[in-house]
Amino acid sequence: MKKFTIGLIIVIAVFIVFLMMGPFYIINEGNQVVVTRFGEIVETHTEAGLYFKIPFIDIVTTYPKLILSIDGDSQRIPTKENQFIIVDTTSRWKISDPALFYQSFKTLEAAYTRLSDVIDSATRTIITQNRLSEIVRSSNLINEEESIDPSIESLSDEATDQISSLINVATKSESVHKGRRHLTNEMAIEAQKMLPQYGIELIDILPRQIKYSDEMTESVYNRMIKERNKVAQAYRSFGEGQKADQLGKLEKDKKRIESEAFRTAQEIKGKADAEASKIYADAFSVDPEFYTFWKSLESYQETIPLFDASFSTSMDYFKYLYNARGR
Repeated sequence: MKKFTIGLIIVIAVFIVFLMMGPFYIINEGNQVVVTRFGEIVETHTEAGLYFKIPFIDIVTTYPKLILSIDGDSQRIPTKENQFIIVDTTSRWKISDPALFYQSFKTLEAAYTRLSDVIDSATRTIITQNRLSEIVRSSNLINEEESIDPSIESLSDEATDQISSLINVATKSESVHKGRRHLTNEMAIEAQKMLPQYGIELIDILPRQIKYSDEMTESVYNRMIKERNKVAQAYRSFGEGQKADQLGKLEKDKKRIESEAFRTAQEIKGKADAEASKIYADAFSVDPEFYTFWKSLESYQETIPLFDASFSTSMDYFKYLYNARGR
């Protein structure tokens, strides 16, 4: 009995020592492990639970199974038009094969360094192959929307359409065929080509910030000023056209009014002359001799002052002037 007790105590002591050596390890949710023995990978576990290892021989390396993020460095990259922009990206990734990941990097810090280089290279490759408009815009919505300036809302529909068309033509932006969203997918695909060998799955690359370089900023401001000048010129052209149209209508109305007034005056004058002639005719028809006498006197009044000298008065013309009886 005594020997049995001693043996049991020894077994219990050995078991306690064995437990103290740490033969078990726990994998929490969201983690995965790689177990190595003498530097060689013997097993990997991606599910949470309690697992066994050989104490002092097996080494357990834990990696996160969750989606991780990495912020890239700001890069000064030329576009297809050789216009430089500053690009700052952020990416999401996860460890898809812990064994390959361990063989490639062993530590997360080493993986971050390599992954950053791959993402920066893919970003630079895609941006240098595309135009600036494709990188900073995702659609052609800016060309499809027609905004109405409040200053022209009071004009007629025809005038509003004319000036809106002038403004839209003056400010129409370059069309986009791919767009920023499509290019970020191309960046992820380009980077993913180099990552499977490392046991990494790249989920996406997103531009956290895209801004112009100093020289590009000045160029953009100059282009904006030029476009605003085009809009201003469109307003001026429309105003000059409206001015010419109104002046033409004014001149046309003026000539029409003058023509109608002249026609009315001529009609009134004609009626007055006809009425006067009728009155004269009625008056002189009473005494035709008096009519002849009166007309002769009117003629003398107009012609005699023009004569410097008269050599004869025996003409019939002077019969009323030198006739003693006045006839």
